[in-house]
Formats: sequence, C-alpha cells, structure tokens
Amino acid sequence: MRAVRLRSWGRGPELTEVEQPVPRGAEVLVRVEAAGLCHSDLHVADAAPGALPYRLPFTLGHEVAGHIAGLGPEVAADSPAVGERVVLYGPWGCGTCARCADGRDNYCDRRGDLGWHGAGLGRDGGMADHVLVPSARHLLPIGGLPAEQAAPLSDAGLTSYHAVAGLRHLLHEGTTAVVIGIGGLGHLAVQILRATTQCRVLAVDVREEALALAHRSGALAGTLMQADTARTLTAQSGGPGADAVLDFVGSRSTLELATAVLRPGGELAVVGSAGGHLTVRKPGLLPPGFRLSLPFWGTRPELAEVIALARAGALRVSTQRFPLSAADDAFAQLRRGEVRGRAVLIPD
Repeated sequence: MRAVRLRSWGRGPELTEVEQPVPRGAEVLVRVEAAGLCHSDLHVADAAPGALPYRLPFTLGHEVAGHIAGLGPEVAADSPAVGERVVLYGPWGCGTCARCADGRDNYCDRRGDLGWHGAGLGRDGGMADHVLVPSARHLLPIGGLPAEQAAPLSDAGLTSYHAVAGLRHLLHEGTTAVVIGIGGLGHLAVQILRATTQCRVLAVDVREEALALAHRSGALAGTLMQADTARTLTAQSGGPGADAVLDFVGSRSTLELATAVLRPGGELAVVGSAGGHLTVRKPGLLPPGFRLSLPFWGTRPELAEVIALARAGALRVSTQRFPLSAADDAFAQLRRGEVRGRAVLIPD
C-alpha cells in the first residue's frame, strides 16, 4: 500500500510503498477514506534529531476517518464491525493508567516514557491507504458523516472543543471570546463557541480571507492584526475587554495581543505552537486574576460530542481536498500558508 512516511529529521515526508499491515491480537485495520494535514505534521517533519522521542521511520497522519477492513482475533465482540465507518481518536496513551482508562489519553500519566504521542506521531498514522489501530477503543462511529468532514474533527475539531470547554464557565450571555488565528482550528473554534456558549465571538487574523471564513463561521466581527487591534477588540467587546482569548498561533505578537485585550479575571488558552512566551511577574503587565491554560488535543468523550455536533449540522469544516498522490503539493501549500481551512488527503 502507499504511505506518506517520515524517513529522516528535517526533511519532508515521502510517498512510498509499504507492506499492508495485518491486524493481530486486539488490533483493528482501517481502510482510510480521508486524512487531514496539520501544522503539527510540519513541526514533526522539521524537528531536529533528538527533539522528539519518536523512532524513524513512521507514517504521518493523526486526523483519520475510514471504515473497518479487518479485525484481530482478540477484538471484543461488542467492538465496531468490519465495514463500519469510524473516526480515529489520535492520542494513544499507555492504555493502563487511570487517565487512559477514563478516555483521557491526551494526558496519559506515562506520556513522557512511551516514545510516541499517537497516530502519526511516533506510530504509523493514516496518510496511507490503510492504518493499523492498536485497539478498538480508539475508534468512534461516524455513521453517514462524510470522511473529509469527519477526519479533521479528530484534531482540529477536538482540540478546539477541548480548549473551549476549559473556558466555558466564563462564557455566559453578555461575555466576549476572542479567537486569534482563523485557520483549520480557529474557524472550528468560532463555530463551537457559537454552538455551545452564549458569548459574542470576535476573530483576529492577518488575512482578509481568513476573516471572511470567520464571518461565515459565525463570528460577530473580524479584525486584522495591526497596531490598534487591542483597542478595536476592546471596543467591540462593549468596553471592559475579552473574558477569554483562544490563541491558535502562539507567537510573541499574538500573546501580547491576547494579554492586552483580556479584562481582569480573564483567561487565555494557548493552542498554537509558534514559539512565543509570556513573562509572569507580580506586579507586572498581566491582567489581575489572569489565568493561563495550555490545552493539548482532547478526550475521547469530547470527540464523541464533536461528532454529534457535526452530525447535527452545527459544525462544518472548511476543507481543501488533495489526492494522496499529491501529498507533496498539499504539504507545500500548507507550509506557504495557502491552504483554505483544513487540507485533507483522499486516497485515490
């Protein structure tokens, strides 16, 4: 079968031929229908040797949807059957700690000792014709949801949902949330905020087309990133500033904007990994009562809730399709910032 493999650090992945895996024990073989591309894939491919605990080579792809093509002999009888359409819960933990047992593999207690972080992150992922899943517990049914919609929900949707969930206690009627970075995750965060809270949603990006996407996703207003953006956002919030900010960029300039626009007691969720940093000092420039979270991916129960939102029509991913054979072009466009919404590879 074909697979997009990372063979060496600091170089792009390669589309190559590998042997199709055979499920053994409790493993499940999934025939891939769609696999999303994420900036995390670029971070992994560009990593310096030794920066990540992963052992090369492996297949990329942690946003995966498809149908079950084979079951190992030890798969439980109540697991999804051959032919059932599923989405893959991507963060794979140890499977035995209390957090994994509770469906929170994203915060596995043994995460630092595993040598992988999940599908396509140290373990073979779904940018391929098939993917081998270690356990049926990582699979959730999607029914008739199109694969190109379902696949990005497993990270872009789930990570956004998890970040919003951590702030939802703040976001009642009359409050304001600011979403910085309206890309594959940000445009879904806008929709999730609209579907699950009563707050007003403001959007920030450096691209006019991204602000148009934010508007289509339900944002009340969109603002270009520039010198007076904090003042503009504060005015749009009704005066006191934002109750919550979700930063899907994480650069020095976006973190500065986030802390400048937050009202006292406000909370910041940093999801993006652009290398920015904050200085925590008291007294200092951070708002009084400021709280910071660094959400990572999401839980398996939350993924079920994301899928339910999508199947109900409350969540729709803006996608740009590429055949698997054009993976190089998809990665190049993602790197240049030319992808609209979420890039999705479709085995052709």
